[in-house]
Amino acid sequence: MNILVTGASGFLGTTLCARLETDGHSLECLSSRDCDLTEATSLARYNHRAYDEVYHLAAWTQAGDFCLHHPGEQWLINQQINTNVLRWWQRDQPQAKMICIGTSCAYPPDQELVEENYLRGTPIESLFTYAMTKRMLYAGVLALHQQYGLKYLCVVPSTLYGPRYRTDGRQMHFIFDLIRKILRGKLYGERVTLWGDGQQRREVVYLDDFVSALLGLRQRESDLVNIGAGEEFTIRHFATLICQIVGFDAGAIEYDTARYVGARSKCLGIDKLRSLLPDLRLTSLETGLRRTIEWFLAEHTRLQ
Repeated sequence: MNILVTGASGFLGTTLCARLETDGHSLECLSSRDCDLTEATSLARYNHRAYDEVYHLAAWTQAGDFCLHHPGEQWLINQQINTNVLRWWQRDQPQAKMICIGTSCAYPPDQELVEENYLRGTPIESLFTYAMTKRMLYAGVLALHQQYGLKYLCVVPSTLYGPRYRTDGRQMHFIFDLIRKILRGKLYGERVTLWGDGQQRREVVYLDDFVSALLGLRQRESDLVNIGAGEEFTIRHFATLICQIVGFDAGAIEYDTARYVGARSKCLGIDKLRSLLPDLRLTSLETGLRRTIEWFLAEHTRLQ
């Protein structure tokens, strides 16, 4: 198949593109260096072929407290990106299936994180703008499907982790930040201070598992599906497991309760995923963390 991928140089994009290429597909892999998606005509030069699938992964955001400080920019930039991609899809590539990425923070914190609640209620305040741009992306593909019959699939991931994480100088997602801080404590004797009281709960899914699930769902049409592990753990549990793997005293970790922690709990409901992919097998948390830690140690500059 002919496939175009936006956000192809990111953590998810690099692994997805490698898998698609291994499977024999012809790819157009776009990063922000190749194509400025905030420009309305930026995708026109890629119309030399008709695409069977378009994976829209690109988004302007970072982890940590980034969303607190850039809500206006996030709205303007992400709305430009998403509108331009969807306009190009409808106008120039209507035969293609749009496969786009949602966000778990779009779910309201006071309701179950199941697909029928994705557009209900109000997202958490600290992530409100980014969450709403992802909701609007989903609303856009729904509208184009309704009026023009375009095909789509939207998937909502929990936090992705694994080797080959690309930070590009940006803030790290929590699991990589934990690994980095604990490894630096072990190797360099630095103090390890984690944000919050450690009781906030998080769900993670191993990147390769996510890509396998995504490709397993690619035949679904006009659907929204959560892709997660279906279980969450406290930050203290993640930290303790990382300490056990690297040989660091978990009792030496300090917790800064004055720092930003986001949602207190965030775990996707995955009954729909299990029903659609009953044979999907997920990497255990300990195995995934060991592989990720080994990669951090091999890529020593990631610890800086």
